[in-house]
Amino acid sequence: MKSSNSSSKWSDLAPRVLSAIVMAGVAALAILLGDPIFLTLIAVVIGLCVGEFARLLDPTRPAMFTLLGVIATLAVFFASFGYSAADPDGVLVTLRTLVLMLPPLLGAALLTQHRLLFLGYAGLIMLASLGFIAMGPGPVLIWFLLIIIMSDVAGYFVGRTIGGPKFWPRVSPKKTWSGTIAGWVGALLIGFFAASQGVFTPVEALFTPLIALAGQMGDIVESAIKRHVGVKDSSNLIPGHGGVLDRFDAMIGAAGALMLLTGIASLLGWSAG
Repeated sequence: MKSSNSSSKWSDLAPRVLSAIVMAGVAALAILLGDPIFLTLIAVVIGLCVGEFARLLDPTRPAMFTLLGVIATLAVFFASFGYSAADPDGVLVTLRTLVLMLPPLLGAALLTQHRLLFLGYAGLIMLASLGFIAMGPGPVLIWFLLIIIMSDVAGYFVGRTIGGPKFWPRVSPKKTWSGTIAGWVGALLIGFFAASQGVFTPVEALFTPLIALAGQMGDIVESAIKRHVGVKDSSNLIPGHGGVLDRFDAMIGAAGALMLLTGIASLLGWSAG
């Protein structure tokens, strides 16, 4: 009996690892090739996430969630034109980036239920797309991805091995405090290693657990939404992971939080100048 429970505990490991290897390979290739391949990947992923989220909330209207996914993809392309992460004034809101709010607003108008929920979470997805555009296909994005991956991997193995008290049992019954803290520690180790390579300063490295926490909360928020609407996965596109949104929810939460912090810091810097 104990052996059966132990094997079932790791039953999703093989498909998770294989899917993760394939997705990591695709991401690495896109980063290596740079734009426009990188931008195309980001735009398609964001479009799939928005489309899947609309499908979660209103699964009976495929034309509607397909339309929203296509519009989200096009919006990411449009917002990327002329965007500069090195803008000295830190201007994140422009006429180009405002178009990113079109899919959330249109979806909120088209859905027959959960309109505010779609507006809020789809807005976070589109904000995250701006974060990926700002980081661009370079070392910052690579280390950002490594932080999220390490947090997820450390949380998975430590949580399944040690177990213990649940982090938020009503929303995500599989997540434990041991796994959550392991994710923070893993992110911190990656941050310090990146600092040793000159990518971050030691002070910036200290904030990497916050990125991990934002990623974990992104995962938890999506889990809460799926429980609310009574759906297990956003889709079945990725074996072992469900849908694209299920795989990228942590990165969406982390990238969205990173853009909010960047915006706040930019505003404070601008007012101080």
